[in-house]
Amino acid sequence: MNSAVRSILGVDFTSAPSPRKAITAAHAELVGTRLTFSAIDHLTTFAEFDALLQTPGPWVGGFDFPFGLPRELVVTLGWPQDWSQLVRHVQAIGKDAFKDALNAVRESRPMGSRYIARRGDMAAGSSSPMKLVNPPVGLMFFEGAPRLLAANVSVVPCAPSTDSRIALEAYPGYLARKITRGSYKKDGKDGARPDRRDARVEIIAAITSGHASVAPLEVRMPSALEGLCVEDGSGDPLDAVLCAVQAAIACIAPKVAERDAYGIPDEADPLEGWIVALSAFS
Repeated sequence: MNSAVRSILGVDFTSAPSPRKAITAAHAELVGTRLTFSAIDHLTTFAEFDALLQTPGPWVGGFDFPFGLPRELVVTLGWPQDWSQLVRHVQAIGKDAFKDALNAVRESRPMGSRYIARRGDMAAGSSSPMKLVNPPVGLMFFEGAPRLLAANVSVVPCAPSTDSRIALEAYPGYLARKITRGSYKKDGKDGARPDRRDARVEIIAAITSGHASVAPLEVRMPSALEGLCVEDGSGDPLDAVLCAVQAAIACIAPKVAERDAYGIPDEADPLEGWIVALSAFS
């Protein structure tokens, strides 16, 4: 258990932040097993996100974007198999070349298996970082991973360090599905549909009332923030909260192996990264 951690971040990321679709950051404090939320911010530029990463530690953040790429993809392309070198390489070749490379590999593969998944993606049901649309998680990697590297935060398990700012990959959909199988979000007016609002109510009620999916964590949230999570049909505030919950659970996860940290198993591939919820909630 990492009992020294107190500040917790949860970040719902977008590869193109704007006033219409912002990066959403939830702030909370972890004391023992109690997680208390204090604010949810909307970051409309990458400069604001970069400033968030430079917030002095100690903190642990759960970030909703892929930290790494599938090892099979990296090997196929002949790209560096060290995470830091891979991220620098992708940044150096630029977005267009990155997209072209992923598309070329995808088109070379048979129908039904065109997208190579990371081990964690297969376990969590998340999209492959090869996807460039619906959702564009490949572009989220392209924009997010270099910023983690540039900020010199400790990226676990890809590039851990002694820095007191700890970045963990989170996937809010995995935790949400532990509570409800119903759709709980959608950009635009469809997000306000009564069934989706009801699903958001169910998720908030579950995580704040000791649902088995978050035990032994005790989650406390001001009514104003609960209301924001319920009424925002995009689901962005709720996803940020779920990312923070996953980061907090990782902080209090019991150590199960000699090198285990934040509930991430030893066999996790540092090139691909690991979604913390998988070990915390499995």
